[in-house]
Amino acid sequence: MYNTAKEKLLAGQQVFSFTQSTMDPAGYCEKAKHYDYTWFEMQHSTLEFKDVEAMIAACPHAGAIPMIRLPDAQEWHIQHTTDIGCLGVIVPTVDDVDRAREAAKWSRYPPVARRSSGSGQAAGIWGNNYSKTVNDNMLVVVMIETPTGVANAYDIASVPGIDVVIIGNADLSVFSGFPQSDDRYWELVKKVHDDVIRAGKIFGQASAAYATGPHSYDARFFQNGKSNDGYVPVGRGGAPINPNAPPPGEER
Repeated sequence: MYNTAKEKLLAGQQVFSFTQSTMDPAGYCEKAKHYDYTWFEMQHSTLEFKDVEAMIAACPHAGAIPMIRLPDAQEWHIQHTTDIGCLGVIVPTVDDVDRAREAAKWSRYPPVARRSSGSGQAAGIWGNNYSKTVNDNMLVVVMIETPTGVANAYDIASVPGIDVVIIGNADLSVFSGFPQSDDRYWELVKKVHDDVIRAGKIFGQASAAYATGPHSYDARFFQNGKSNDGYVPVGRGGAPINPNAPPPGEER
């Protein structure tokens, strides 16, 4: 398996990322040395596929497995994601099985799904046998961020081809009206956790602040969080960045 982030997840380990929201090949290549995967942000940024493609091409085996959070589960978005060499898709605001099925449908080749053959740099990065091996290396992640999604969590997690279900912590607070300090908020999180585990899938939380502690619920997949080697990215002015902090604009 060449998706090392997925390999860690299947071994019961936690995985952490850095979030890449701008076109910055040098910065990307430096940070990619230190994390399990890259969370390329295309839901809340102006990044384009050509930008992500160029950054992956600049250091295709830097370390972090490339994944994109997309704005939706449209076929062309997922096809672009996989063709440029990403080994994972993250689909936000999944409220029902229809959106989950769309996420799974376009992420893998037949016979298990409906991804079509296309050109792109993926095969050049991941090997000549790419089309025969990538299905097992693909990671399909969906985010539950609303009370509707919480109510449908078991059905969402049970969709074939969905590998990981994570809580969008900030937006679940917004959509539910419960602050993250409220016991009612954590009842929603625990329900999703229990449903995901019952469906035999991997549970995660977007906020790496919950990687440990009473509200972790054995979560294994996070946005941001600790590096593999103690590396801490720096922000403007050279000040270290809190690795567990959500991206700007997603704090709640």
